[in-house]
Amino acid sequence: MTKREKLVSAIRNNPKAVRFEDACSIAEWLGFIHKGGKGSHHTYGKDDEFCILNFQNRNGYIPPYQARQLIEMINKYEKENTQISY
Repeated sequence: MTKREKLVSAIRNNPKAVRFEDACSIAEWLGFIHKGGKGSHHTYGKDDEFCILNFQNRNGYIPPYQARQLIEMINKYEKENTQISY
């Protein structure tokens, strides 16, 4: 199991403890682009995706509802990114 696979598994298993930096790197791996943000917020978007991902840095972690949104996007886009090496 690669480092990225372990990270995705950890996010799925415990959405209450997802590190901000890990969420940002997984969003970029899924093809989302950092669009900006203010203060502790970072917003990620994708041209062909209606939903955006907004992560708030709360002492190094993101809120659980934002982790659940990230998990939805992982489930949606993970299959098309399996060709990318971990």
